[in-house]
Amino acid sequence: MEGLAARNLAAMAVSVYPTMSSSRSGKKHTLKYAHSCSTSPAFPVRCASVGSESCLALPVKEDFADEEDYVKAGGSELSFVQMQQNKDMDHQSKLSDKLPRIIIGDNVLDLVVIGCGPAGLALAAESAKLGLNVGLIGPDLPFTNNYGVWEDEFRDLGLERCIEHVWRDTIVYLDDNDPISVGRAYGRVSRHLLHEELLKRCVESGVSYLSTKVDRITEASSGHRLVECEGNIVIPCRLATVASGAASGKLLEYEVGGPRVSVQTAYGIEVEVENNPYDPSLMVFMDYRDFMGDKVECLEAQYPTFLYAMPMSPTKVFFEETCLASKDAMPFELLKNKLMSRLETMGVRIVRTYEEEWSYIPVGGSLPNTEQKNLAFGAAASMVHPATGYSVVRSLSEAPKYASTIANILKQGHARNMLASSGISENISMQAWNALWPLERKRQRAFFLFGLALIVQLDTEGIRTFFHSFFRLPKWMSQGFLGSTLSSGDLLLFALYMFVIAPNDMRKCLINHLISDPTGAIMVKSYLTI
Repeated sequence: MEGLAARNLAAMAVSVYPTMSSSRSGKKHTLKYAHSCSTSPAFPVRCASVGSESCLALPVKEDFADEEDYVKAGGSELSFVQMQQNKDMDHQSKLSDKLPRIIIGDNVLDLVVIGCGPAGLALAAESAKLGLNVGLIGPDLPFTNNYGVWEDEFRDLGLERCIEHVWRDTIVYLDDNDPISVGRAYGRVSRHLLHEELLKRCVESGVSYLSTKVDRITEASSGHRLVECEGNIVIPCRLATVASGAASGKLLEYEVGGPRVSVQTAYGIEVEVENNPYDPSLMVFMDYRDFMGDKVECLEAQYPTFLYAMPMSPTKVFFEETCLASKDAMPFELLKNKLMSRLETMGVRIVRTYEEEWSYIPVGGSLPNTEQKNLAFGAAASMVHPATGYSVVRSLSEAPKYASTIANILKQGHARNMLASSGISENISMQAWNALWPLERKRQRAFFLFGLALIVQLDTEGIRTFFHSFFRLPKWMSQGFLGSTLSSGDLLLFALYMFVIAPNDMRKCLINHLISDPTGAIMVKSYLTI
């Protein structure tokens, strides 16, 4: 794991200046960059080893599908996102060492899954388990982000052995020193154990693999999908599913005119400390208390943030300063400054730093176009919870069902020799899309988008007021909202209950938001659609 040395890499950089060039259709734009030397940090330089004076510039994509795709990839914080993605995780196995290579030639795979994160590995394993000939394609990168989960949700998935630490309860601080108990155990996922478990499932089910990047997906005259990779490698398949993260606009089409994507950013450190103020048996889900007092306002104060804390012992803690959501990403440097100021004010002294983390999660935005022939899963399919940023549990829990849907569709098509027709192939893809995003799911997402737009507009005091009401809800409501388990009908009851218990100022805010914000009209329309 990279520690303090990693933060210095961004100082040695190549700056980039975006220029827009339109495609012939006029619907999409491509961001291109002219490179020039600069002292301002833009793209990181990766050293061959820590402390080495010999550095090589990281390869950087020079174009994106459009402006939103650029934002999803990291936008102004792209250098830090790449630094996080390229961390060394020596204990995690290489996919290419465990999985057989995809056979290049005329062999047509049933399914190609593009992307090797938790969503991609889970879908590939579940699909192959059902008898499909599955190929997995993507860079052979480790899991580098820290994952926090509700312990009962991971236990229900049979993944409790992948949790490396459990806190018996989770607490929230808002504007005083009396914590609110969430009443639910929380776990920290072992990146190594989760990676190895999902990889083991791929091995056991017979998934094949190719470590490369995908340039595009086209269609053959037979109706098969052609996955075109670097090095002029083409992999034919009956269906292709993109699971390569939120920034997948080069391989997928998204609905036009949808809500603007927002961003959740967080800067974290795992440290050894003195004067840790938190009980090691309790996980601190959110600490919104003001530790800055009457200090002079600075740019950081424009972004409401909270502290997320995992105390592994009385002295070892993972601290993360988090901006829940903002229209423009809160810069990591500001998050870092705010975290350090907070810890200093709290009297916490850092003795040793084990790891730094830069978490960048696009939330909201448009759904994929469900009439396209390419499929998607995970963040690429907009499955990230718009109001919380959670996605891993949903992807892992829905992988078996989605794999079953794909398998049934392909087997029906194979039995009737349906894929010979392009029109039939499109119909098959629509069946898969409708299974992933039925009307009920779209209603739920519209409700969450309404909540996201509200949170983005609130200042720190407004957010505290909102969460004071939120954590007074019945447990099944608050927990169901956080875990995406409430039905669209349950969410209406949730809204009514919140309105009843909220103070008058918050009620006025909710009414104004429903009337004036576009997400209010979208939500109402989705609920009225039959």
